[in-house]
Amino acid sequence: MKILQKGKVIYINIYHSNSEKLKIVYLLTFLFQVFNDPIHGHIELHPLLVKIIDTPQFQRLRNIKQLGGAYFVYPGASHNRFEHSLGVAYLAGELVEALSRKQPELKIDDRDILCVKIAGLCHDLGHGPFSHLFDGKFIPKARPDIKWKHEEASVKMFDYLMEDDEVEEEMSEYHLTDQDVTFIKEMIDPKEFPQTLSNVTIVFSSPQWPYKGRGQEKSFLYEIVSNSTNGIDVDKFDYFARDSHHLGIQNNFDHRRFLEFARVCKVDGQKHICSRDKEEWNLIDMFNTRTGLHRRAYQHTVTKIIENMINDAFLKADPFIQIEGSGGKMFKLSTAIDDMEAYTKLTDNVFEQILNSSSDGLGPAREILERIISRDLYVFLGECKVKMPSTVHINVDNTIAHGVQDHQSMECINNIYYYSKHNPDKAIKSNQHELLSMSCCLQYIRVYCKRTTMQKKTDKRKRTDKQKATDKQKRKIAQRQEKKKMYLQFVRWYKNKGFHIVKVIFRIILLNML
Repeated sequence: MKILQKGKVIYINIYHSNSEKLKIVYLLTFLFQVFNDPIHGHIELHPLLVKIIDTPQFQRLRNIKQLGGAYFVYPGASHNRFEHSLGVAYLAGELVEALSRKQPELKIDDRDILCVKIAGLCHDLGHGPFSHLFDGKFIPKARPDIKWKHEEASVKMFDYLMEDDEVEEEMSEYHLTDQDVTFIKEMIDPKEFPQTLSNVTIVFSSPQWPYKGRGQEKSFLYEIVSNSTNGIDVDKFDYFARDSHHLGIQNNFDHRRFLEFARVCKVDGQKHICSRDKEEWNLIDMFNTRTGLHRRAYQHTVTKIIENMINDAFLKADPFIQIEGSGGKMFKLSTAIDDMEAYTKLTDNVFEQILNSSSDGLGPAREILERIISRDLYVFLGECKVKMPSTVHINVDNTIAHGVQDHQSMECINNIYYYSKHNPDKAIKSNQHELLSMSCCLQYIRVYCKRTTMQKKTDKRKRTDKQKATDKQKRKIAQRQEKKKMYLQFVRWYKNKGFHIVKVIFRIILLNML
């Protein structure tokens, strides 16, 4: 066993005396910082990781909610990207060290292990306010001319972080080269590459090995943090456990069993991380957990309403928010992604900035956020199941409509390979997966009304009880009329598209109207 310590290598072997071993253990305890994590317990992180954690670029993750608008629905969902990133770094280290320990023929060295840990730690550096709301809703509407994702920003933020002299010096002390830095960035935002899995052929951008950080003989390392082959990676392991814990939802997947039985096998000449055949249903539980979290929390009706309201507020506030970036240049909410110094300052705190502002320009955005605080939310009109491709763009006049689909789980299940106890070096595919690929093409469409004419009007004049009752009755009639109008628009829209409606769910009030 060998451990890197400030450019030196400490070797521990059976010939060390007990006193020497105790000294080494004490030294390691001193070097590695211990974090008390509610999910993984006491975890030790490498001093280089601690140096990265203690930077403004990483500390901003303390102020970015892991589940975005879900915190307004689930009071326990107050966890942030900061603790999730620590958990992913820890699990990445656990998996790569387990593979190194069980399969020394893979020749995983200390630099490989350290790079994988750093990639796990920094994989979410590029998230914006309210996490996926920013890159999934706000940027596509604010800047429809660009294709931007948070992984791209994570790489840029990592480059910006590397400009810190102390971090750069620490990297050199552990003998990490430019090639290692490239390897880390490739794991954070992995490219898609050609790969054939039995009867399933995945088409990628280039026939050549696209990575420069590590050669094809270590292709399995690219599956630890972000696995584009079958979706089984430590990022999911942590957020399944962490999100379930904070949401109060049962997590049936045990990631520790996967770490115990993980093994690298060759599939058509390519090295992949496989699991024991008896772990098949544990992995199926993982995808079921993912689907359950999407249905019960991530795609919760009120969660999506609130996220749409926050997005509307951000779009209205965009021209009036000014963030100072490099060289004193000012950026808007939507353009801060072009400058990492400005982007470092952009967190969930922008919500409070808008809410507490007295600026006239931010007035419309402030009104929307005040409606969230007072629970005067957009109205859910209904949803339906539709057989349609995931690429269809939904647009209904004067309403908000969005699709809810989780086709990835079923597709990923078919790309999982296993090994048996009696032949641990041969990858095999399960026959049970075909049974689980049903209804993957179904998508929900939900429709909401923004309640433009249904909002309560502020009137400071004194009114009698009779006048108040009359106004309340008029308001109810206006609400019903607008809901009916919005819903009928939705019905006309999906009929014109020719979609096959499998099931329509009406609100009780709609049944009374139609």
